[in-house]
Amino acid sequence: MPHKMKTGKFKLKTHKATSKRFRLTGSGVLLRTKGGKSHLRRRTSDRTKALFTEMVPVQGDKIIQRVKRLNPNMK
Repeated sequence: MPHKMKTGKFKLKTHKATSKRFRLTGSGVLLRTKGGKSHLRRRTSDRTKALFTEMVPVQGDKIIQRVKRLNPNMK
């Protein structure tokens, strides 16, 4: 039995790693998570570990363009 022909536009798929690492605020600022949170933190001070929880605004127009292209539903 032949496959049914698909018509219309193709589906835009979300890059899952990008969607987990970046957030878009209500005002349109792109935020990123900090690296180094998962392991090898035994000798890190409590203050430094607490700073890992903050999200930082992304600098650079080209990086923002790439993230928005990888996660089209973020717009």
